[in-house]
Amino acid sequence: MTPVELSRTVLRAVRRAVDEGELVVAVPEKAQVVPPGPGGRGDYATNVALRLARPAGRPPHEVAEILRPHLSGVAGVARVDITGPGFLNVTLVGRGTAIVTEILRRGERYGYADGAAGQVVQLHYPCEVRAAVTGQVLARILRSQGDLVRTSCEAPLDPAWAGPLGVTVDAHGPLEVPAPPDINLRPVPARQDPTSLGRDAGRWALLHPAPHDGPRITEDHLVQTEGNPLFRVRYAYARSQALSRNAVALGFAAVPADCASSSGSSGPLLDTLDTYPHALAAAARHRAPDRVARHLVTVADALLAFQHTVLPLGDEKPSAAHRSRLALAEAAGTVLAGGLSLLGINAPTYL
Repeated sequence: MTPVELSRTVLRAVRRAVDEGELVVAVPEKAQVVPPGPGGRGDYATNVALRLARPAGRPPHEVAEILRPHLSGVAGVARVDITGPGFLNVTLVGRGTAIVTEILRRGERYGYADGAAGQVVQLHYPCEVRAAVTGQVLARILRSQGDLVRTSCEAPLDPAWAGPLGVTVDAHGPLEVPAPPDINLRPVPARQDPTSLGRDAGRWALLHPAPHDGPRITEDHLVQTEGNPLFRVRYAYARSQALSRNAVALGFAAVPADCASSSGSSGPLLDTLDTYPHALAAAARHRAPDRVARHLVTVADALLAFQHTVLPLGDEKPSAAHRSRLALAEAAGTVLAGGLSLLGINAPTYL
């Protein structure tokens, strides 16, 4: 069940409560459905009970109690909980299985559009190191969303930084057509040369900040500590590979299953994987590769918090839960690898 379908399900639950005389309110046109906030649980939460409380003349928690049975019996809904002042928290049947299976099926192309949209985009940028790296990555993101992209730079790329950073461009010089480019990309330039950081850290230093923020070119990007977002992303991917190797040594493999979403600790990780396609689409729409970089940090942090539940402890035998958790960890590693690939950054198997 998608968020849109769940929103309609919530509205139908309100309609049934009104039709049965349990609530005297006007049924709203929309019901907001979002991932649960702090203190929430399940897959999605809705504040519809809080919105209806005043017109119904009842406390929000009481309205939520009225709506809960109308939601609980719906096909595709596994459980409905009430948290806080009256938020309805919905756990879906098989959501974890569907997400993990889709990621493992599509691999690093998870989140990509199905086929080309046919839209041709001319992406033009100045001959400056940050603009060139950002332009190359934005072109990849746009192509992942089905656009046909041609990149051009105002002048030939400087080989002093183009080679070390792996930057390429389709054409250089003035545009051959009098029409302006579809995207005239001009991020805040880098004040220092990023090539001293190497390809991976140099590209991250240019891409992680928003285009309107100046990049910070320092050796902090090379430090292997939790305070370095690039290290956390690459380390989380390496951990996903280590979990798979250790599982093989213990004699079991990943199997997506419903229990992947039954563990409370898996919820945040599932949410980050579920919203990765939206992050790609938003990065393309807003011309902002930093949205992909920041989302990878969120995935990495969720995976590092979840990893300790994957393998059996002590004399514990591998179970179905361990197999499904391993599948979830491998799916997270797949998303990290795909996102890093779009950014032109290496995903290390060992770190």
